[in-house]
Amino acid sequence: MSTLHIQHAITDYATWRNAFDSFAEVRVAAGVIGTRVARPIDDEHFIVVDLDFDSAEAAAAFLSFLELNVWSAPQSSPGLEGEPTAHVLESVA
Repeated sequence: MSTLHIQHAITDYATWRNAFDSFAEVRVAAGVIGTRVARPIDDEHFIVVDLDFDSAEAAAAFLSFLELNVWSAPQSSPGLEGEPTAHVLESVA
């Protein structure tokens, strides 16, 4: 299993969440098999998202989709502030 780990600042959780939820079917079609969303207890303007995939290739392909089609278009990513940081992680233990 591989995980696409994403971190970024947000302007407002409700706005960000509505945008995130609007891509639910896209995530399923891309092969997302698990989703976790978290926020630091001391920063309501920061979000961490982990998306699980069966392969690193599927995770990397979805990261490319996000970079090219979502994060680069403000109308597709309301609530996002600044540049996201993302890494494809593989479980080692």
